[in-house]
Amino acid sequence: MLDRVALPLDDREIRLRRSLSHCLLALLLCPVLTQGEPAPAGPLWDLSAVYADRAAWQRDRERLRDSLVPAFRERCEGRLDAGTDHLAGCLASYEQILKTLYRLQGYAMLRADEDLRQAEALGLKQNAELLATEVASAVSFLEPELQALEPQRLQAPALERFDHFLDDILRRAPHTLDRDGERLLAMAALLGETPSNVYGVLANADMPWPQITLSDGETLRLDQAGYTKARSSSERADRKRVFDAFWGTWQSYRQTFGTTLFAQLARDRFYARARGYDSSLAAALDADAVPPAVYRTLVEQANAQLPTLHRYFRLRGRLLGIDELAYHDIYPPLVSTDRRYPLAEAQRLTLAATEPLGPDYQAVLRRGFAEGWMDPHPRPGKRSGAYMLGMIYDVHPFVLMNYNEDYESVSTLAHEWGHVVHSALANASQPFLHADYATFTAEIASIFNEILLTREMVAQATNDQERLYYLGMMLESMRGTFYRQAMFAEFELAIHEQVDAGESLTAEDFTRHYQTLLRHYHGSDQGVVSIDPTYAVEWAYIPHFYYNFYVYQYATSMAAAAALAEQVLQGGEAAREEYLDLLRAGGSDYPYELLRDAGVDLASPAPYEALVAYMNDVMDQIETLLARSEAVPAE
Repeated sequence: MLDRVALPLDDREIRLRRSLSHCLLALLLCPVLTQGEPAPAGPLWDLSAVYADRAAWQRDRERLRDSLVPAFRERCEGRLDAGTDHLAGCLASYEQILKTLYRLQGYAMLRADEDLRQAEALGLKQNAELLATEVASAVSFLEPELQALEPQRLQAPALERFDHFLDDILRRAPHTLDRDGERLLAMAALLGETPSNVYGVLANADMPWPQITLSDGETLRLDQAGYTKARSSSERADRKRVFDAFWGTWQSYRQTFGTTLFAQLARDRFYARARGYDSSLAAALDADAVPPAVYRTLVEQANAQLPTLHRYFRLRGRLLGIDELAYHDIYPPLVSTDRRYPLAEAQRLTLAATEPLGPDYQAVLRRGFAEGWMDPHPRPGKRSGAYMLGMIYDVHPFVLMNYNEDYESVSTLAHEWGHVVHSALANASQPFLHADYATFTAEIASIFNEILLTREMVAQATNDQERLYYLGMMLESMRGTFYRQAMFAEFELAIHEQVDAGESLTAEDFTRHYQTLLRHYHGSDQGVVSIDPTYAVEWAYIPHFYYNFYVYQYATSMAAAAALAEQVLQGGEAAREEYLDLLRAGGSDYPYELLRDAGVDLASPAPYEALVAYMNDVMDQIETLLARSEAVPAE
């Protein structure tokens, strides 16, 4: 999933098309690297299916600004009560405006992320953001005017394809301002994106990354991609060196990042108060009608289940041969391997793992792998991390990766392509305004793929060492996706609540809050994992804190994905189709309701307890393998 691109708009006005896709247009064949080939200097994806060139982008921008939007306002503003057919036409025009806007903005974002150092591409992105603000202001009359109509007028057969879109607008009426208020918020929205934009450029392009020399003599540029690769080194001294240098760099900029994060929290508070919510959390969750009980149950359950996390850390120390585990010891695999996974092999493994999901699912993967849908390789200036961008409705999704040929990269590939298929299925089954699925369900498809990949790798393993490696990677996935994201969620809730109460936060405050949670989750007081205070600046590194209560959905999705994977693997074709129907549903209903109807209630402890039980079962398997290994006499 896009991790993430945010429109410079109020989250409740023109929302990011996180999950739209259609596999309609064929692109140029995407070359696949074989082992030993160098990574290409430029991107592999082909954006010509979106716009042939920047001149074409500019023409479409002018068409939207000078034709589509003015015509919509002239025809529809103040006239939504002119009859059902007229209203249906207005909604169709609104749909076309959004479709065009997201195409323009998606292209600009992809171009900018190819190399964040290029001023021209950043200028294109800024132009798109300015346009989005203009569009948001121009169409801001729609929601309050729809809410002013008699509800029964919105239930006519001619409006059926807009039913959930309209229901959602009516639901939000208590928190919608009048036309002038909505327009004012839309006009101010671009200012609210400044903290995130400053963070993105500083953290990805402008920070002076250190170079370090590892124990084998290799010199490494310790940017974000280098850190991600080197933090899992088998040499403990190298890991310590990596952590000290990397987090020392972030420490040098902590005051700037503290300022940007506080500004982001103030932005969230502003929108919550402007719309009459009693907290930033309530405002964020209400965008998708997620009950606050889901968020608070997650945090409660993560804390209640910390003994399992601490069991995992003790097992990690045993497998690594470390008596006193430190924070820089949490990333190396529990069992080392020198195996490399060229990109083509990662694609083959993902196809093999997802075979239980059937031919329609795999057809999307095969097409996307064969065509120019992905920019896989790291290079200087490219945005770090990985995401799927599915906002360009009439083309197909795009995937950005920084592929390192390690197993973590294989798992990330399977993860992002789960988003791709989710988008393709939702788009093929739903009209534009209902294909946009919420993040609350978005991460399920991706994590589901990770679970299937681990299952496939364990099944393929030819010896206990390989089994230990893949089981260990699954444990690390559960730690990182459930416990780590729950810790982030608890941190995010605490700092939002402090700002909601009118209190200030400095970099030192953020560090103190974060260090307390690090020590609590990692059992420092119980002697489980020691935390160097220098590393508590990690809060500055997490981009998701600029996404307004986003990260909790990774943790809830881990629990839901594990439950749904068990249903599919045990239930045969019928269970598979039920799962695929969940993906096809897109945003045609509220995400919590869609999941509850599929048998997973994330406001109850049950899914989290089941996930932790699964984690304990994996550790039981590892300890059985270890006991068997220790029972074999040395030759």
